[in-house]
Amino acid sequence: MTEADSGRFGALAVAGGALAGAAAYAFGYAVTYALTSSEIRDSGAQQLLELFTGESATWKAVGWVFYNAHFVDTQIPGLFGVSRAINFVAEVEAFPSVLYVLPPVLLLLAGVGVARSAGVTDAADGAKAGAAVLLGYFALSVAGAFVFAVPVGQTATAEPDFVAAVLVAGVVYPAVFGTLGGVVAGTVQSSRATISPQ
Repeated sequence: MTEADSGRFGALAVAGGALAGAAAYAFGYAVTYALTSSEIRDSGAQQLLELFTGESATWKAVGWVFYNAHFVDTQIPGLFGVSRAINFVAEVEAFPSVLYVLPPVLLLLAGVGVARSAGVTDAADGAKAGAAVLLGYFALSVAGAFVFAVPVGQTATAEPDFVAAVLVAGVVYPAVFGTLGGVVAGTVQSSRATISPQ
């Protein structure tokens, strides 16, 4: 790979990775919304939240569940300023456990897509390209941690655990699964080239 090709590959991977990472996050949230919003809307907890906030917080509560699917707890304020950490996917029977599989699968596919669009030819280049999904996923994971916060009363907030949202959902998941997707794409391309050399 020439220096110009390397620069082009890098730019394609970065731009494609940011876009694919953001798309994986958005699609993951949308699927979570489709699978959980009616259950959340009809729950007693949702009605209590609406009483405190004066507005529907269903879409924000779906965000909590989406972060829970990354093993990021939701911090719910309790009495005397003591928060309780809850994972609704684990604790609410109506929420399907398949939600835990959703982020890894979407990030794996995003990594494969970025690596293929960047034209990787081996596992090492695939890993670099796939890891670029971290850019978009990280940005939306941080933003979502703020956006999905729901004020409860005057001083308390129900929200995803911010540190875990940034580190686990925003960094670990896309770094591991996006990179793995890129490696898979690069390995497949490399084996194809070996089987049928040009």
